[in-house]
Amino acid sequence: MRTGALNLALNGMRVPVPWLIGTSGWGLYVNRPRGEFDLTGSEGRYTPFEGEPTASLDLFIVAGDPTDLMAEYARLTGFPTMPPLWTLGYQQSHRTVADRNAMFKIARQLREKKLPCDALIYLGTGWCPSGWNTWHGSFTFNDKVFPDPDRDIKELHSKNFKVILHVVGEPQRLFGSVNDVPSSVADVNEIRDYWEKHNAISHLGVDGWWPDVGERLSDASRLARIRMYWEGSQRDRPNVRPYALHRTGYAGMQRYGGWLWSGDVNSTWDTLRTHVAVGINTSLSGVPHWGTDIGGFYSTKELTGELFVRWFQFGAFSPLFRSHGRPSQTRLPWGWNTGELGEPEMDGAPKESSLPDLTELRNPKVEPICRKYLELRYRLMPYLYSLVRETHETGMPIMRALWLHYSDDPNAISRGDEYLWGRNLLVAPVIEKGATARKLYLPRGTWYDFWTEAKVEGGQEFSREVDLETMPLYVRAGSILPLGPIKQHTGEKSDELTALAVYPGADAQFVLYEDDGTTFDFQKGEFMKIRCEWKDRIRELTLQLEKDSKLLPPAPRKFKARVAPSTETREMTFDGKVVKARL
Repeated sequence: MRTGALNLALNGMRVPVPWLIGTSGWGLYVNRPRGEFDLTGSEGRYTPFEGEPTASLDLFIVAGDPTDLMAEYARLTGFPTMPPLWTLGYQQSHRTVADRNAMFKIARQLREKKLPCDALIYLGTGWCPSGWNTWHGSFTFNDKVFPDPDRDIKELHSKNFKVILHVVGEPQRLFGSVNDVPSSVADVNEIRDYWEKHNAISHLGVDGWWPDVGERLSDASRLARIRMYWEGSQRDRPNVRPYALHRTGYAGMQRYGGWLWSGDVNSTWDTLRTHVAVGINTSLSGVPHWGTDIGGFYSTKELTGELFVRWFQFGAFSPLFRSHGRPSQTRLPWGWNTGELGEPEMDGAPKESSLPDLTELRNPKVEPICRKYLELRYRLMPYLYSLVRETHETGMPIMRALWLHYSDDPNAISRGDEYLWGRNLLVAPVIEKGATARKLYLPRGTWYDFWTEAKVEGGQEFSREVDLETMPLYVRAGSILPLGPIKQHTGEKSDELTALAVYPGADAQFVLYEDDGTTFDFQKGEFMKIRCEWKDRIRELTLQLEKDSKLLPPAPRKFKARVAPSTETREMTFDGKVVKARL
């Protein structure tokens, strides 16, 4: 389907997913050939693009409710994989890193400031003056930044950071797989040979890859590259879930662990506003693991501490939670209160780019607000990881258009500026400069303000007052929300009990999922599902194991349960047998 010219600086890159979904209960998937649909008349018309075959149309038509549509798309193109748990934590990206001391200073500051973070991402040299490697396409470490790669990566690991490296310069006609038998005639486009360049350094403990660009690749080559990072990483570490973050892709990328970000967009309020809808539509396109460069990539005069905060809040409720952009200093949670800009990084920037106003760099409000949303993201990790498992099993995305659950509500169908985070949370990012209120729509039923736990009746649009640190969040009545402890990284051990917050007003159920977060052992039954059920009339909470799961250590499990808005809690001990509590 063609929609006219795209503004890449505003909308981001585009992934050609030939899937059209209708809110009235239908979906179209075009396997081949690619072309243009016109559905505006009484009869639909399809015209193949120039150069595409015209003899036949391989078209799949799907009908059903929204959950059926997403499940059928996943059956056609592949269900999303289970990513490693750490990928759901905060990822701090770097551009220019002057030397090893500068690199470790950022790592040290994150830990000293107790700003939760799981991964550090390093850009390659070429797009910036000094990155992890020597130049575009190089797999040789820059000895100013990584003078001893084995030692340096081990030291970052000792501080509980994962290490992700940026890669460009891929061959332009990629084909085959990492497990192919060598051909008699060498071809630079063979996946097997291209992966060997990665393999030369992956044994040092590289945890993930950031394959940039790729827009010139054919659809088949894009998918082959995504598959390469999934299968190649497993060839070297067969029981470790891989991670790769892409800017391009194709239908089916989700079955090869493909994460996606929207590319090099401008730092403007319009871009932030547009990306709420972009994220929703990407999820509807079967790519659930998506995010943006928090703050936008190219700075403009609109880039301020306020815009960064609002984007950071949105990022905390995007599957990919990652800061990146120019200049690097302004993408650090504390970067807006140093009085310094750091490396300007304006080479090759579009003409509309501009450095942010230097007077903005004495803003003490930014870091505490970033901390608040970092900590909230990690507290919500039990909920989020359970959603990821649901996505893996059903194809339903994490970030959901309202109509996926309220398809008979015209107001829900029309909203592209807010979304559901799973079934139970509604997120309304603040997308207007200087906002003191946010207009939003709550679907039918009773909802609870997440911050105040005040009840609000749905089926209406209303205005919620906001200050800079507040992004409106609402919890549906008839929800059970699991909240874990604040952690500095997802692997941190804690003796604090997981909280189960019940939002009354209707019966509720939630399946709390857990596995080791790293391996594929969950495929062998090494996982835990605890079904939490709330009977509203008798105010009873029941915990029980799902039939296909087991109680993982530590056992027994202890939870602290409460019914909103009360702060009174009751401890529940669960040893794998059914346990009930009146609250």
